[in-house]
Amino acid sequence: MFDVELVLRSTRVITPEGTRAASVAVSAGKITAVLPYDTSVEGARVEDLGDDVLLPGLVDTHVHVNDPGRTEWEGFWTATRAAAAGGITTLVDMPLNSLPPTTTVENLRVKQRVAADKAHIDVGFWGGALPDNVKDLRPLHEAGVFGFKAFLSPSGVDEFPHLDQEQLAQSLAEIASFGGLLIVHAEDPHHLEAAPQQGGPKYADFLASRPRDAEDTAIAQLIAQARRLDARVHVLHLSSSDALPLIAAAKAEGVRVTVETCPHYLTLTAEEVPDGASEFKCCPPIRESANQDLLWQALADGTIDCVVTDHSPSTADLKTDDFATAWGGISGLQLSLAAVWTEARKRGHGLEDVVRWMSSRTAELVGLSAHKGAIEAGRDADFAVLAPDETFTVDPADLQHRNRVTAYAGKTLYGVVKSTWLRGERVVADGEFTEPKGQLLARPQ
Repeated sequence: MFDVELVLRSTRVITPEGTRAASVAVSAGKITAVLPYDTSVEGARVEDLGDDVLLPGLVDTHVHVNDPGRTEWEGFWTATRAAAAGGITTLVDMPLNSLPPTTTVENLRVKQRVAADKAHIDVGFWGGALPDNVKDLRPLHEAGVFGFKAFLSPSGVDEFPHLDQEQLAQSLAEIASFGGLLIVHAEDPHHLEAAPQQGGPKYADFLASRPRDAEDTAIAQLIAQARRLDARVHVLHLSSSDALPLIAAAKAEGVRVTVETCPHYLTLTAEEVPDGASEFKCCPPIRESANQDLLWQALADGTIDCVVTDHSPSTADLKTDDFATAWGGISGLQLSLAAVWTEARKRGHGLEDVVRWMSSRTAELVGLSAHKGAIEAGRDADFAVLAPDETFTVDPADLQHRNRVTAYAGKTLYGVVKSTWLRGERVVADGEFTEPKGQLLARPQ
């Protein structure tokens, strides 16, 4: 029939047509066919997965690897191992927290050289849009970045300043001129400045310092700019449910806006954050349970497109018990699939939904749908093998992140990743890793 090197067989394979028993044929790193379960393929090595679920490797488009420059915070070696352990086979690295930031072609080349021999999974790169680098945006686009990140309020690191509304308009006009994508941390600085800034260990005080209206206003401004310029924009890490009607209306109108949220907004709530526990600190913040319910509804109806980690680690000493000064970021690469699946199954969603939010739509966001995000012929043979009904209790010592600070410590989660496969090769199984096999990706031309 055709030359097949490997067959992965499972009673539960998640395909674009649904979940079914199937044998997935692989040759030269690609899926060549999805066959009936009992098909015999002469000469192929057969891996029988039994009742474990075979799903497409996850595509995480929001990861801060921080390498080079702040490698003590993470690094390509540890980040990609953690990702692989959690069923992620592709990540796209954010342009900031590394030194230098990915804001020129020269800086992109520095990052690519550092990542080249350390990546256990495939890695792509975002560029950055700063007040003074409009001239660098088109060259970065031509060099293969997947789009450009901008902040509308201070980023937390001096080398990556935010855009005011005039600078946003200039950058967005340039990006629209070559059909690029702008992804935006949307919090309005004026609302943040007006909010009470108490500091200290009380989570309620930190939550009050990052009000929903800061998000809502910035998203409204972004949508207005996208509408005016017919530009493509993406709202990063949405936490405020109050912005959902505005987003839904813009989508219905035809504004080219997409939206992501994160596992921590979907699985953790403000009510459960202990005072002083800055492992829960991120910006925008984890909000109340009623807000979380509305985020889940928006995922179900498509107002929110996808779920990504916004993995933003730091060294443990930066996670002080003062929420005002502690580093803001959640480490979640290795646990994202299990965390989302645990909550999704409680709310009546299936693994097909999780795959749509964390693989298919993220691959689509960055233009990788021809290669990633689904189990079908022609795509890369990237897989996660999941035991969805098995549980584990999160022990920070078991994590592959360089700094094992986690908001999920002690939580019992459903979904054990048995193995992860990249282009038909097993890269991790039962905690044992191969040498790095990842490739550096560029935006498809």
